Amino acid sequence: MPAIIALPFVMLNNAVSQTLLANLVAAAIIVVTFTISKKISKNTALQIWSTLFVGMGTIVWFLASVGSTWYFGQLTAMLFLMLAIYMTLAKKQLVVIGLLLGGAFLARPHTILSLPFFMYPIFENHKKELAKIAKDIFYLGLGIAPFVFANFLYNYVRFGTIFDKGYILIPGVLAEPWFDKGLFHFSYTLRHLKVMFLALPKFSNTYPFISPSLLGLAIWITTPTFVYAFKAGFETLKVKLAWISIALVALVVFMHSTTGFTQFGYRYAVDFYPFLIYLTILGVSKSKLKYHHWLLLFISILANAWGVLWINKFGWGTY
Repeated sequence: MPAIIALPFVMLNNAVSQTLLANLVAAAIIVVTFTISKKISKNTALQIWSTLFVGMGTIVWFLASVGSTWYFGQLTAMLFLMLAIYMTLAKKQLVVIGLLLGGAFLARPHTILSLPFFMYPIFENHKKELAKIAKDIFYLGLGIAPFVFANFLYNYVRFGTIFDKGYILIPGVLAEPWFDKGLFHFSYTLRHLKVMFLALPKFSNTYPFISPSLLGLAIWITTPTFVYAFKAGFETLKVKLAWISIALVALVVFMHSTTGFTQFGYRYAVDFYPFLIYLTILGVSKSKLKYHHWLLLFISILANAWGVLWINKFGWGTY
């Protein structure tokens, strides 16, 4: 999907910057965030808060500023998921929601596991009417199917199998120490949890004294505002399905042998960021914006500005 997005730009100028394209995708994510916030609440201050939160208070800023192949792919998947979330909240056509989820799948295949959230309108509208539920599931699947089949065909043409085995064809990749149990294994989960929740900056006695670790940083350091996701509650079906989608995507991410380095923050979390963002905005919307909302937003922006400048401008990221 990142390549498909790049095609029209490359046709106009084959020297177009991939980082520029990543910037455009990130800008689109910010716009969609505004529309999601507007759908959740008519509060203008919340809409401004939400836009600043995603655009400058998350590692989306860093990913876009670099725009490398992996980062571009993650931003692309995030954009399609954000669009699908908006369409779900707006109760638009299920085929369209399926098409958008299919677009995310072509960028990051495991994002398809976020499907439960996008079934919310089906169960909400029809309750126990099984025939109508089955019909709507069909329409949702109709939107996803072309992307899944296209991916299978693409893999078959490349590798002679419908499965993507490109990664393991990298010479010597499986001999690297972090692949000791293969590409995916349950035992790798602890590695990811350590980075996501426990990874700290690097401290030293020499200037600049504190630097981002390129191995990763805990999510509560880069984006403490995500704490408001827990204020969304757990009562409604939408919230429950959002958490289920996060858990399913995270399950695959956590089983991957590497933890995303080099990076600022924990970039694999971006694969379920859209649902965390939705829950965070929803949680904040349940009360008037207070000083602590703006304070945590300011801290998040400061942390991400630090990462972008220290790594990109000054080259102070370290292992």
